[in-house]
Amino acid sequence: MKPKQYDVIVIGAGQAGLPLAKKMAKAGKKVALIEQRWIGGTCVNDGCTPTKVWVASAKAAYTAANSAHVGIRVKSYKVDMALIKKRKDDIVINARQGGTKNAQDTPNLDLIFGHAAFTDVKTVAVMLNDSGSKLLTADLIFINVGNKTVIPDIEGLNDVDYLTSTTILDLDKVPGNLLVIGGNYIGLEFGQMFRRFGSKVTIIEKSGRLLSREDEDISTEVRKILELEDIDIQTGSEVIKLKRSKKGKVIATIKNAGNEKKARFSHVLVAVGRAPNTAALGLDKTGVKLDNKGFVKVNTKLETNVKGIYALGDVKGGPAFTHIAYNDYTIVYRNLIEKTKYTTNDRPIPYCMYTDPQLGRVGISEDDAKAQKLDYLVAHLPMARVARAVEVGDKRGFMKAIIDRKTRKILGAAILGEEGGEIMSVLQMAMEGGITADRMRYCVFAHPSYSESLNNLFMQIEDQ
Repeated sequence: MKPKQYDVIVIGAGQAGLPLAKKMAKAGKKVALIEQRWIGGTCVNDGCTPTKVWVASAKAAYTAANSAHVGIRVKSYKVDMALIKKRKDDIVINARQGGTKNAQDTPNLDLIFGHAAFTDVKTVAVMLNDSGSKLLTADLIFINVGNKTVIPDIEGLNDVDYLTSTTILDLDKVPGNLLVIGGNYIGLEFGQMFRRFGSKVTIIEKSGRLLSREDEDISTEVRKILELEDIDIQTGSEVIKLKRSKKGKVIATIKNAGNEKKARFSHVLVAVGRAPNTAALGLDKTGVKLDNKGFVKVNTKLETNVKGIYALGDVKGGPAFTHIAYNDYTIVYRNLIEKTKYTTNDRPIPYCMYTDPQLGRVGISEDDAKAQKLDYLVAHLPMARVARAVEVGDKRGFMKAIIDRKTRKILGAAILGEEGGEIMSVLQMAMEGGITADRMRYCVFAHPSYSESLNNLFMQIEDQ
């Protein structure tokens, strides 16, 4: 079979691949966009969009149950999981179909559904979803295939019909007793969500604390918040065996400090990490180098060691966020088409964990500052001292910022509180613009907004 010639091949229609393919086509390039599953990638189909729809439903349930302190007593409410799922499905399908139509309507762009694998350096074979195959070639190839759930080696795991962050979204009934294996971002979001829907929830984390990449005060406060909702959190613990009982329950053997105990659950969610979707790409035919975890190695312009082959988004390792994947697209597009010289060096890495309250993070943490032996200050303000938080009636969490002692520049921030991501974004813009902590102390913000309390946050370092 003679390969069909394109200018550009994009493998994966995620948050980098889809906009890149469209922009390249609009720039006059002949583009093939290959997608094995659905347009939109993880974000639209089983990541950001559906989970945040469910977070909103969980927040509504929590508000209904916890409004007596603001004078609103709700006698009873019902969680309609089937309707919650339908609402989520409708929003996801609408976004997916919109993206698909947009791609199909783009001139110079061929949208191909199937599995792509390299046959040599610049040739890709596609096994079409509706049978048959195609052979394509191009001088520019972009890999945007994302990642997948890591499945840990636990005895009996494959016998208990476990859930992942993808399959749990198919539930239309609330689990009676949910075991979450993994105490980081995904596990905590789902754990709190399903506790609010009515599940009993146990979170097992192997390391000594939750959110091991965050500062210890963040980890401690998040744990306190979740435990207030009667979530059972066991750190320094490990699930070593799972077994299905005769009555259909899952019996988990949990090890902690050398001691073992058994507990029964209705459902098990695996949330211990993510791995790249590179195994079936045929990259061994290209010479493209991978790291020891299977992620594609790239330089600061997102090009692999093979000229003309790039990797974008989660598949290249590093921060696995939608906004980083999208920024990857803008870097390669502008560099290749507009002849700019952008790199990934020093770009901000903001992110948000959508527990309630949110954790918004940008820049370095206090642990990072210590490791780098910086001369720094820490500004810390409990949300109980934020006027808007008091007025709203949600005083959980705190604001925290890391400041260079000499220059007074803001090096990083962590906002654990209501609208934490939005407050963090204000600080990100200050960091991007070089606005100092002293200047933020006296900025005029609208009253009574959450961001107004940034005045008070930076007041904490006035005499330091």
